[in-house]
Amino acid sequence: MFLAYASYMGFMVYQMDVKSAFLYGQIEEEVYVCQPLGFEDPDHPDKVLIRGKIDQTLFIKRQKGHILLVQIYVDDIIFGSTKKELCDEFEKLMKDKFQMSSMGELTFFLGLQVQQKKKGIFISQDKYVHEILRKYNYTDVKSASTLTDLEKPLVQDGDAADVDEHLYRSMIGSLMYLTASRPDIMFAVCACARFQVSPKTSHLLAVKRIFRYLKGKPSLGLWYSKDSPLELVAYTDSDYAGATQDRKSTTGGCQFLGNRLISWQCKKQTVVATSTTEAEYVAAASCCGQVLWIQNQLLDYGYNFMNTVIYIDNNSTICIIENPVQHSKTKHIEIRHHFIRDCNAKKLIQIAKIDTEQNVADLLTKGFDAGRF
Repeated sequence: MFLAYASYMGFMVYQMDVKSAFLYGQIEEEVYVCQPLGFEDPDHPDKVLIRGKIDQTLFIKRQKGHILLVQIYVDDIIFGSTKKELCDEFEKLMKDKFQMSSMGELTFFLGLQVQQKKKGIFISQDKYVHEILRKYNYTDVKSASTLTDLEKPLVQDGDAADVDEHLYRSMIGSLMYLTASRPDIMFAVCACARFQVSPKTSHLLAVKRIFRYLKGKPSLGLWYSKDSPLELVAYTDSDYAGATQDRKSTTGGCQFLGNRLISWQCKKQTVVATSTTEAEYVAAASCCGQVLWIQNQLLDYGYNFMNTVIYIDNNSTICIIENPVQHSKTKHIEIRHHFIRDCNAKKLIQIAKIDTEQNVADLLTKGFDAGRF
């Protein structure tokens, strides 16, 4: 979200790192992130950064129509501003007060490669892809055009031979880390992750296919265009009873700022849905929760995106959400999923119909053939 905003505003993002000596140092003084009660300085209200209400690692400073954003993860700091002087002031202040090393323009952060260009920002993990291909000896294998074998769905496969569970879990863990920038592999990785307790040869073959796909597509990533408008939209979808071992459905959802993908979900539902509509409704409620979180997060950036459009490809689900009368046919749906109706009534969200072919969240709920993929 930070990088999506930076690409829209067109400012450069910089990085600083705390020197290790500071991590082991003892701090005798009390440390404040805002002016303590009784010590406010009315003449200098902008002396300190304001902490984000939702994201506690985000700090904001506004000054004469400009904004400085600082995102912190342990000892890594990235920051950017609509006014270059604010960045320079912040960097100088941090270096004066603490042992900091300036790393210039942001190029690598928490395993993500970041390329800042005039037309936008590109986020990828291709160096990491080459690392794991080398680690598991897949640098010379034949590549695959898709991630899943549609003719052989994953099942418990109790009669098949066991495989090394430590190797299997290690491979799954490596791929899970890669889903931070690769939503295209999300469904396949999550499907394979369900068999980590006692993996069989068929499950290992499925994981190997993901590595073969990565061999052919190592450099894909997320492109955040500068020209795209800043508007929040979301897509939600669900399969029906796709998990063969317990017949639960899979929720898929993704959220965009303009055409910038900032969040995506692929998760097996906790309930066994008794209809396609129920599975879609549960997925829509999950997507709604994520949208509300993003809306509140964006308030810190100074944007109000209430009445966000959520696209759904199931008419029955839309009818249940928009009709305030409790349908007799929805008694079996858990009450906690009905909060989406309340959000719709309060105009925090709005529901829109979309054709399945255009619903990008479909990618997060099932395997595709080469043409559709």
